Amino acid sequence: MKVTALEVKNLTKRIRGKNIVDDVSFTVEKGEIFGLLGPNGAGKTTIIRMVVSLINRTNGKVVINNNDLDVDFSNAMSSLGAIVENPEFYKYMSGYKNLKHYARMAINPIPEERFQEVIKLVGLESAIHQKVKTYSLGMRQRLGVAQALLHKPAILILDEPTNGLDPQGIREFRDYLHLLAREGISVLVSSHLLSEMQLMCHRFAIIEKGKLIHVATMDDTVSEEEVNSRQVVFELDQVKEAVSILENSDLSLTVESSKERELIISIPKEQIPIVNKLFVEHHLSVYGISVTKATLEDRFLEITQQNREEVKK
Repeated sequence: MKVTALEVKNLTKRIRGKNIVDDVSFTVEKGEIFGLLGPNGAGKTTIIRMVVSLINRTNGKVVINNNDLDVDFSNAMSSLGAIVENPEFYKYMSGYKNLKHYARMAINPIPEERFQEVIKLVGLESAIHQKVKTYSLGMRQRLGVAQALLHKPAILILDEPTNGLDPQGIREFRDYLHLLAREGISVLVSSHLLSEMQLMCHRFAIIEKGKLIHVATMDDTVSEEEVNSRQVVFELDQVKEAVSILENSDLSLTVESSKERELIISIPKEQIPIVNKLFVEHHLSVYGISVTKATLEDRFLEITQQNREEVKK
């Protein structure tokens, strides 16, 4: 049975008569990494700021770990950890002393075992007693996660958490989030880096101009794109002859590009062996067949384009 860590219902933010966020609803399940995708200015940060109560909602409801934010604010917020912007620390103090300082503001006392547990979880055992000014950006991000996890929240909320990180730092940070999810902690993360979100999230929502236009699992989205049509690369010598053969066939396909020894076509999966057989029957030598995997970026562009066309109608 699925357990809901966060429920956002009909969330709306109106500024000067304009809906910056317009009737957005979604849920995040226990142990799930849920992504908010969209270009800069789409409304992702505004949604997160409303969820963590940094700004007021015009309309809508937020329920965190079964606690309605409007009914039981204290328990709702105690179930939440967040990094809305780059985490800030006292740089002249060690990572450990920064965590201790933060812990004094917690509602309930935090035992020493929890400090050690969280420090190990984010991989800062060897650096926790060094001054924060010696930390890399990736280490400061991990310290921020440790701070947000100290009070054992049900959900961790992160706004553009990989900004400024190098590729190694991004990969390490992604691995830590997967570890948190395996521990049963839910994560809501926003980003415009589609390739990174494809590797990070279990499900995602696309936000465009303040509206939620699509919610799906990552696996279903990519596989749906692949089922409909996929790009297949045929490696062969006689490319011009191959194009001519396809143009004279009654197959449902599109020639995407052709160059020396390589022909790329968009074609349903079941027609790949038919095309190969067609080439062989015409005495063309096929040296290789490979399928280019659909990406979240491909699907994102397709969905947003469909939405724009529907809005125009």
